[in-house]
Amino acid sequence: MTPTHFAFSSTFLLGLAGLAFHRTHLLSALLCLEGMMLSLFIALSLWTLQLNSVSFSASPMLLLAFSACEASAGLALLVATARAHGTDRLQSLNLLQC
Repeated sequence: MTPTHFAFSSTFLLGLAGLAFHRTHLLSALLCLEGMMLSLFIALSLWTLQLNSVSFSASPMLLLAFSACEASAGLALLVATARAHGTDRLQSLNLLQC
């Protein structure tokens, strides 16, 4: 495994570990998801450059567009949760209430 592949794999796994083990606030979960998406974007971009293929050149931009949509939806949920419950702590949210 090259150092570049190791760096992006470890970045993705650190984001995944942060998402799995450090779920106190919704904002920290969203930041971990964003870090995972950015590591995937950079890895996919480098993979496309290494292959010298034109057919895969649009896939990093598509992933970046989906990542931006995911970030905006997550921030909208964060604002709605903070207004409704007064906090973004995940332990204080009850999923059974509307």
